[in-house]
Amino acid sequence: MKPVIFGLIAGLVFGAVDVALMLPMEFPDKKTALLAAFFSRFAIGFLIPLVRMPIPSWAVGAIVGMLISIPDAIITRAYAPILASGLIGGLLIGWASGRYAGS
Repeated sequence: MKPVIFGLIAGLVFGAVDVALMLPMEFPDKKTALLAAFFSRFAIGFLIPLVRMPIPSWAVGAIVGMLISIPDAIITRAYAPILASGLIGGLLIGWASGRYAGS
């Protein structure tokens, strides 16, 4: 599969999963929080198959997932769940990208 197509699919799926996990939570502005979470996770899924580094694809995923998650974690002060989600999602998408997107 082409990396851009894989990235679009991975971003949509990861964004939707993260939003689904956040639905039961309470936020002062829930719509904004869900949109921000979706687009942050979409960016992770979209970028991982497009990034080229001389390391395994799962490591690329972990790096991209963490780098994109750090600003959200700092702003919300919810470090553990945001960084863990970015790391685990990045690892999984990176692994799948290496296997199915030719990266």
